[in-house]
Amino acid sequence: MKLLYKFKVLYGLFFILIIHILVSCSNDKAPEQIKIFRYNESANISSLDPAFAKDQAMIWANLQLFNGLVQLDSSLNVQPCVAKDWEISSNGLIYTFHIRNDVFFHNHPLFKGKKRKVIADDFVYSFNRIVDPKIASPGAWIFNLVKQDTLSKEYSFKAINDSTLQIELNEAFSPFLGLLTMPYASVVPKEIAKHYGEDFRKNPVGTGPFYFKLWKEGVKLILLKNENYFEKDSKGNKLPYLDAVNITFIVDKQSVFLEFVKGNIDFISGIDPNYKDEVLTRHGTLQDKYKDKINLTTQPYLNTEYLGFMVDKNKSPKDNPLLNKKIRQAINYGFDREKMIKYLRNNIGLTGNNGIIPKGLAGFDTSNSIGYNFNPEKAKLLLKEAGYPNGKGLPPISIATTSTYLDLCKYIQGQLNLIGFNIKIDVNPPGALRENIAQSKIMWFRGSWIADYPDAENYLSLFYSPNFCPKGPNYTHFSNPNFDKLYRQAQSETSLEKRTKLYKEMDKLIMEEAPIVVLYYDQVLRFSQKNIEGLSSNPMNLLMLKNVRKK
Repeated sequence: MKLLYKFKVLYGLFFILIIHILVSCSNDKAPEQIKIFRYNESANISSLDPAFAKDQAMIWANLQLFNGLVQLDSSLNVQPCVAKDWEISSNGLIYTFHIRNDVFFHNHPLFKGKKRKVIADDFVYSFNRIVDPKIASPGAWIFNLVKQDTLSKEYSFKAINDSTLQIELNEAFSPFLGLLTMPYASVVPKEIAKHYGEDFRKNPVGTGPFYFKLWKEGVKLILLKNENYFEKDSKGNKLPYLDAVNITFIVDKQSVFLEFVKGNIDFISGIDPNYKDEVLTRHGTLQDKYKDKINLTTQPYLNTEYLGFMVDKNKSPKDNPLLNKKIRQAINYGFDREKMIKYLRNNIGLTGNNGIIPKGLAGFDTSNSIGYNFNPEKAKLLLKEAGYPNGKGLPPISIATTSTYLDLCKYIQGQLNLIGFNIKIDVNPPGALRENIAQSKIMWFRGSWIADYPDAENYLSLFYSPNFCPKGPNYTHFSNPNFDKLYRQAQSETSLEKRTKLYKEMDKLIMEEAPIVVLYYDQVLRFSQKNIEGLSSNPMNLLMLKNVRKK
């Protein structure tokens, strides 16, 4: 064990030495002046190609390497990026973007020593690459509403000239700009992507604040400062401030935390149950012994945790009590969310007493008038009205979950059983649970929804009837003509105020029909070293390092 530990230490020191050499050669700084931001990615990274940026690990890396037409600020407002501005036609179908003339791809030998400027046609290639069935990008769906030629099937991505790009939609869709902020919509150079083919995943070339230097898969990823980056701070200083980003891939989260405490990692996101009580109080604040050593940043996270019911009568057994709305409402009233958050999550997150739309998005109902508070007497009354007084005659009901959420499900089980339910828990491997939910084989399941883009439509799409799984994300098979009508109306509504009103109306309808039980709205937790500045937080937990300084 001692020999193995020494080997790991030497291996780590070797990579640190490599980073210092690489950065020193690139910017002529002395080793003690080099600013390297270090974080760990326990989930690993399988690709650095933005076409496959489907999870947080890949999204974080892609945000450092690539840019799109538009980007999100810390408040999730859409801002210019490679496109300096844009216009949207009055009917909401045609988007015209004006491309900056000072954006260049990272240097590469195929460019033969010349600076390769980004032009509109690069976006046409990049977008067509995403929708190409041969690439099989999981992000192809973001262009589902883009108009296609009836005969050629070509998508309506047009380079009017080098600095003007036009996209035409089949139907108006107000959140479309938000979709374009996703890494899937990043610009890549045609000659490089074609040259590497599938190996572009480990030879990425983009326009981002950092460029790719070294990747030892499962061990270390090194990104270096892009000296030609086009963005500047509010004072006109060039971004980024950091010289390099060093990403490790330690799987054990407790080991990662120990490395963070020792100062060998600059930042960690989220918290593991193994060290939750070591760092946080019951109120979700730092324990006294860490207050002077590390920073804690928290804010609402666009992630709604819930329990979903299969409400499709064609998919559910005829004797399934969950088809009865009063039973679903009784479950919603039957457990105390506040105690659940306090004792099982150290007050990390907000109780799910509102709707499916989480705090941080337009449409979140702050009045708390549409959700469910703990009311066991109301739950018992609903059971009686459903034909099961005190639970008499009610068959057992199973919650399907994974081991990660077993404690939450046991808590809910205990409280519901006290008012007459007979709740069972079915623990599944994550992959098996996802597959069974997608195939509509489970009547009651634990789920969560993290926003892909910052618009409440993202959450309400879970209940739009054309989105029945496996074709879409409607895992409950909820169907309501009035909801569908409101949903279509909101899609084409350009006024945020009017759209928000429609969102609230849809959310209220969902809570009344109760195809889900909202548990809680998650919270972003970020721990960083005291010498890190400018590490902003945001409701989508995106990692933006271009504005970060390290003292």
